[in-house]
Amino acid sequence: MAKIQFLQLPVPPPSYYAATGNVPLAAASLASCLESKEDPVLGIKPYVIPPEDTDSLGDKELINRIAKEGPDFLGLSLYLWNTERSLYIAREIKKRNPETTILIGGPEVNEDNPYVLGESGYDIAVSGEAEHSFRNLMRTLLSRSSLEGLENVAYRREDGTLSAFGTQAAANFPLTDFPSPYTTGHLKVDPKRSTYLETVRGCKSQCTYCFYPKSSQNLRTLDIPETIRLISDLKDKGARELVFLDPTFNHRPGFENFLDAIAEVNSDGKMSMFAELRSEGVTPKIATKLRKAGFTRVELGLQSVNEETLKRVKRYGSPHKVAEVAKMLAGEGMELLLDLIIGLPGDTPEDVERGIHFFLEHGLGEWVQAFPLSVLPGTAMRRDAEKEGLSFMPTPPYRIIQTPTFSPRDLTESLYFAEDLLERRLDEFPRPFLCVADPEKNDRMDLQFTSSGIRFFNSGLEESFGKVNDWSGSRHHSVWFHSENLRKDLSQIQSYIAERIGSEPYSTIDFVIPLVSVPNQIDVSKLVSTIETKRNSYLSRTLAHRGENLQHRLVFVFDGNHLELRNWREKELDSAAFLIYERVATNRIKSLDPAEESFYLVEGEKLDSKDFEFLKQNMDPETITFSSRKLEERWSMEVLGYGEL
Repeated sequence: MAKIQFLQLPVPPPSYYAATGNVPLAAASLASCLESKEDPVLGIKPYVIPPEDTDSLGDKELINRIAKEGPDFLGLSLYLWNTERSLYIAREIKKRNPETTILIGGPEVNEDNPYVLGESGYDIAVSGEAEHSFRNLMRTLLSRSSLEGLENVAYRREDGTLSAFGTQAAANFPLTDFPSPYTTGHLKVDPKRSTYLETVRGCKSQCTYCFYPKSSQNLRTLDIPETIRLISDLKDKGARELVFLDPTFNHRPGFENFLDAIAEVNSDGKMSMFAELRSEGVTPKIATKLRKAGFTRVELGLQSVNEETLKRVKRYGSPHKVAEVAKMLAGEGMELLLDLIIGLPGDTPEDVERGIHFFLEHGLGEWVQAFPLSVLPGTAMRRDAEKEGLSFMPTPPYRIIQTPTFSPRDLTESLYFAEDLLERRLDEFPRPFLCVADPEKNDRMDLQFTSSGIRFFNSGLEESFGKVNDWSGSRHHSVWFHSENLRKDLSQIQSYIAERIGSEPYSTIDFVIPLVSVPNQIDVSKLVSTIETKRNSYLSRTLAHRGENLQHRLVFVFDGNHLELRNWREKELDSAAFLIYERVATNRIKSLDPAEESFYLVEGEKLDSKDFEFLKQNMDPETITFSSRKLEERWSMEVLGYGEL
């Protein structure tokens, strides 16, 4: 019996305790489609690597585990946020197990994505919705037949080149053709996570920046009775929040009857729900039905306040209708996500400014999320990018660099301007992991430089120094360099930073240096340069416009009683290339000045409830972190809102 493993990697979160939102629905759906009762694919046993593993394991450990299990086939679901790491894992598995056939699919796998098609390490690429194509592909592989001409499939030839894709067949199979992965057991309901489900595929809208129109323009739905049976089953299994991935939730035929049916299942209100809506067609009656069904969060896309731009990108619609519906839904007690895209063709920086003011004038500013345009593979916008004069990153996140109406500087300044008006940061902050070591975790390495040599501690336990290069960290881990003379030990520290990044390039790593004296600016620049030369991933590029690195962070920690270091910190407040944290004992908390632009590491395992409340009420929450794991997790969940639900 051949074995196939499916790997769907999570969105890399900004900090250790932030939820990844990882529900491997695509991977589990492919596993389930092989086991349909009417026509199963024989001779293959599917297994989905669970999110508990993909969320926690670092690059090394994840690769070691897959290579040791040695599946005959490895399937990777590629998305904007995980493509580079997935392809890296594919290459490493292929080196270790050349006999493993590696398949890739997902929104990133398209004829117009030269980045993915130009990479090595995989054997077969599948484009489009994959269930039907995938079943045909697996039967062909198991029978050792030729792959030539298979619909939606490109394959690696003997000379190592990739063939062209077979005929691109539109996805038109009914959603009832294959069982839900929640019913086959390939995807578990975890009450601590959101539960993702699709009840509709395809989208009637033709927005040029979106992938859905290429995927399918025809709506294919699970009928209401079938959907309600699934939702009831998910509720029985403990689901607490349902996230509908339907491209436009209220485009489903019979929408009002659908909401009534959900409300009946959820009459006790034990489940909350989230979906993305178009404002057109949402009436007060529908808003009330959404609330009764259990919807507590809703996303609405304004995208631009310029109606000519909306026509140009085929979004259409009216900004005033979006505002009207947003207030209607807020009046029903729902939280909102209101989207504004920076850099759309036809827009100008003035349009972004007008868009933010528009939301503020309607009292909707607290829910705005403004972000730069990404020119995604498989979209009409990418097809027409040259004609539109759009310059964008060739690799994830494919972010817009310049348009005829936005210079690179305009794009960044528009984001900062929006933040000034909204009085908050609009993208993630690279929150470091500065907690004490735990012998049961592999999330902290300490290197202590002494006159007699270097001591190596793995999660608090001293190890043979020879093991330092073999150490496997978690998905997010910290490396601490304890040095009495930074200049003397600098070259070795640089070497270990480069080795760690090379060993686990897509793990999030905080490189932490406790300071005993003011560092030389040249030494600091060398450390920054060592890290920045490795800025080669989606996550490291995400905040490049800010000068920040979300993948690999340099963090200095110092004792707040050290006057010279305090003065140095004040001079470096504007630096984005590294973070500086002042150690603070719990008995000093009430002496902190909220007006100071400083970051603090609160030390100690216990904190008085009044001190916790003082920090919560008076300090910028991102400026406070804890050495205690228990307190850091509590702060992340309770104050920063990093919980899954």
